[in-house]
Parts: sequence; structure tokens; C-alpha cells
Amino acid sequence: MEPLTEHRSVSGPVVYGYLRLVRVSLARQMALNEALAEYCRQHELTLSGVFTERDTGSGPSAAFTGLIDVLELPDTYGVVLPAASHLGPKEIAAPRQARITAAGARLLLVRGPGRRRSAGHGPTGPGPAPVHRRFGPAPALDTET
Repeated sequence: MEPLTEHRSVSGPVVYGYLRLVRVSLARQMALNEALAEYCRQHELTLSGVFTERDTGSGPSAAFTGLIDVLELPDTYGVVLPAASHLGPKEIAAPRQARITAAGARLLLVRGPGRRRSAGHGPTGPGPAPVHRRFGPAPALDTET
């Protein structure tokens, strides 16, 4: 499938990635980064950076705080995650989802809720179609160039 803008280079809506990687190999981290980049390429989004959290603690996360800071910038469209589980365990995922919503950003999931990878299918391989989830108002996009 060719992108809609295959004849000219157009900057898509700005998004940031977020990965919660606790006890994850470098190969897995690279595969997840590639999955985010591919998702953004397919959906003509501009992936401006990826925030990576490695802590298992329940305290404030510097990575998530940085994510919220950029989501509140006027030209930021949303955040893309491989799956909702990257927001953390249930007790911290709900408040984080609420903060993303309060920032007016879209939450985009490469793999939707309730879906698991099939055996032999990695994050960049064949599998279920990506899912856009919207958890609140998104900032308006200026479509004029």
C-alpha cells in the first residue's frame, strides 16, 4: 500500500512514542521502536521521539513526565504505543491515560486492547490491523500548507 502523499513529501501530524521496558532485551527494544516507526510511516505520522521508561517503581516517571510535557505543546497530535500495557500496571495505567486525555492528545495503539500476538508474529510482522483509540479531545490540525 502506497502512502497518500507518495508524490510529495508532507510532514504528518507530530506524535511521540512511549515504551515501558522493564527487563527487556536490546533486540526486543529495537523491535518495538521499529514497530512504532512502521506504524507512523503507514499512517503518515511524524514520529518525533520515543520516551522509554525502565523503572518498576510506583513513583513519578521522568519518561512519562517528559511525554506529558511534549503532549501539551501546541503542534503535538498524540502518543503511539505498541499496546495499552505500555502505560504500566492497572493501578498506574488509568491515571496516566487520564493525564494523556487532559493534555488533549490522541492515544494511538499499534495493537488494540484484548489482542495478543500470534505465535511467530513479532511486532513488525503480520498480525491484526493497527487500532486508533481516542481517549479525549485531540488538538485541531491545521491542514493548510
